[in-house]
Amino acid sequence: MEAKKRRRRNEESEKPCSPVVVFAHGAGAPSSSGWMIRWKEMIKKTLDKLSHLITLVNIAGGKRKVPPKAEKLVSFHVDVVKETAARFPGHPLILAGKSMGSRVSCMVAVSEDVTVSAVICLGYPLKGMNGAIRDETLLEMGVPVIFVQGSKDPLCPLDKLQAVCSNMKTVTELHVIDGGDHSLEITKKHLETKGLTQDQVEDVALQAIAAFVSKSHLLAC
Repeated sequence: MEAKKRRRRNEESEKPCSPVVVFAHGAGAPSSSGWMIRWKEMIKKTLDKLSHLITLVNIAGGKRKVPPKAEKLVSFHVDVVKETAARFPGHPLILAGKSMGSRVSCMVAVSEDVTVSAVICLGYPLKGMNGAIRDETLLEMGVPVIFVQGSKDPLCPLDKLQAVCSNMKTVTELHVIDGGDHSLEITKKHLETKGLTQDQVEDVALQAIAAFVSKSHLLAC
């Protein structure tokens, strides 16, 4: 009985050290999409006791055919992040996002209204529709950020992203998925050539995310 009480006290004392993850989707699919739900579960499982909450934020405005520009979503997302932080005081806050969701997360991270411990970018859309490199927000960031990028992602040339990372003033990490597209998915032929499965490749990426979280001192009590 006494041992159980001690375990319960230990578990309760660990909770404030566990990060809360706010996960935002991209412009192409809502939070209810299969991709978002699958990655939500994978991140939650990988972080294990570190993750008490993952919120899927419907930043694309429901079923709208044309989502609003990322800049117009920041205030909405800030409100969601503030509400989450208020619900879980004392927990480090991590922002994660897919494509446009990762760009909005970075914009929120540089806001003076919220305190963010780290950002996880899945398929960051560095290159705009006109071909311009959108690095302004990244160069302003003071929060550790990890980029998980496919090597064949047309929206994020790796050489351009590496150059941006080298000029960023914060801690950055880049995990490349060889053969991955904008959704981090690899063709069957490429996987067969490498002797791998999509699940194996994603597991390596998830372990890189977990290591990044650990190195960001989010586990320290």
